[in-house]
Formats: sequence, structure tokens, C-alpha cells
Amino acid sequence: MNDLQTLRAALAVDEPSQDVIDRSRHRLQNRIRGGRTSQRRTGWLIAGAGLTAAAAAAVAIAVMPAASVDGPPVQTVSGQQILLAAATAAERSPEGSGTYWHVKVTEADAAAAASEYEYWIKPDGQSWMRGAKTGGKVMPIKALSATPFSLVAVDLTLEQLRALPTDPDALKAWIAEALERSDARTSAGKFTASDREQAAFQSLISLVSTLPATPEVRATAFRMIAAYPGVENLGTVPGGQGLVLPTGERLVVDPATGRVNGTSVFVTMDGAVYKVANPAGARINAEWTDTLPE
Repeated sequence: MNDLQTLRAALAVDEPSQDVIDRSRHRLQNRIRGGRTSQRRTGWLIAGAGLTAAAAAAVAIAVMPAASVDGPPVQTVSGQQILLAAATAAERSPEGSGTYWHVKVTEADAAAAASEYEYWIKPDGQSWMRGAKTGGKVMPIKALSATPFSLVAVDLTLEQLRALPTDPDALKAWIAEALERSDARTSAGKFTASDREQAAFQSLISLVSTLPATPEVRATAFRMIAAYPGVENLGTVPGGQGLVLPTGERLVVDPATGRVNGTSVFVTMDGAVYKVANPAGARINAEWTDTLPE
């Protein structure tokens, strides 16, 4: 059984067995009798009129996962299982193509209004942005660049991004070496070992959410995130399954498609890390398109 089948089985609610139905009906009949055998016939007629419907209701309650006594125990889906299922789905997904790589992040603020940040990048480096800083208009934001795609503090061409290793150990080593060579700095100075470790983890988040990585690389990144201890499943939320990551970030992952539909942290097109203030995070959509809005 693969990861998707395991997850599907864990989330499915089984039909009640005939034995469960019979025992539930028997318990309901005993309750109606009140434990006595001297009921008057008129009493039985009144009680019997709703017996079928009441028995059906009793069975339905008896087999609900949260209240079941006779049925199988509720299966809990772990955060790791969700990520592994997403990895399987991502690996099988089509790679996609288009003229522009388009990323749109929609964040709800405290006043229930939504703010949007989106950008378009051509493989040759031409880039456009739309957001609060551009007054809602699509505007070119930088000149031609040879490395338009960014992990945290590491800029890449599309070819370099597509050539990333698909072996977890090799990808980990590649990111670590690239960060070591990087001249990235924080307000406190050059990256420390702890800064590089955090940046490496956030780079994996970028690979599964905002970068046009290959299906195989995305799958590898999902599996590497799953290998970190402490990934928690928050349950079903709009867009998929909510997850809390070991560093406190949150993701919304659809394990059936291998897509990340929500996040509390993302890397902007210039490599900066942006953390969403709203605890609910932000909706995110990333895909290839042939259309650049007017």
C-alpha cells in the first residue's frame, strides 16, 4: 500500500458491520422495554411505531468514529503521513509549462480585508509584480537577471533549479554548500550556523510551495520535511490538511494533489523571508501561465 492509499484508508469512515447493527438494535430494544417483560401491548405499539427510525439513529450514533464502542478504533493520520502522501502525489504530477512562473499570495488582515502579493517571472529573468507597492497595477520591477529564482539567500537559474538533486542526502548537501558560499546577512551580521540551518529548512518550504521545481525535487523536499521530528497535523482546513512544522511555521497541504495551498512563511522573489502575521497564514497559488495581466 502506497502513501496515498494509506492516507485514504485512514481518512475513510468504514460502513458498520451487521454485527454492530444487530447489537445496537438489541440495546435500543432493551432501553425501550426498560428491562421489564410486563409491558402492556398498547405500550409496545406506541414504542414500536418509531422503532425502525430510532434503531437506525442509534446505529448511526454507535458507529460514528468519535463515539464508537463496537466499531474499529479511529485511525489518526500523522503530519508525516500527510507529507509523504503529498510527496507521492507530487512525484506523479505533470511538470507544467508556460511563459511566466506566477506566484500569488493572499493574506487576510485583522480588518478582514485581503492583501495580495503576486509576481510573474520569465526564465530569462524578466519580472513583474502587483501589490500594494504598485497600487494594484502590474509593473516590471527589475532588469534582466541571470538568476531569477531564489531559495533563501541562494539565487538560481531555471536550469539550475531543475537540475537540483532528487536524493535527500544530496539535496541537503547541495543546499548547505550553497548557503555556506552565500554572502547572505541578517541585521546581526553574516549568517551563523543556526541561520543557515533555518534557511535550509525554509528553502525546502520554497521548493514545495513557490518555486517551479521538478516533480521529483518537490517530492524529495516533501519527504525531507517529513523527516523532521515534530510535524503536527491540525486536521482538515480549507485547501487541505493543516500542518504545524517543527520551527512553528504552518502549511496547508493537499495530499491528493501534492500542492501547498497555504503557508505562514514564504520566500519573496528577491530571496527575502516573509512571515505572515495572521495565525491563519495566507492562501498561496503557484503555477505556470501564458498570460501576463494588463
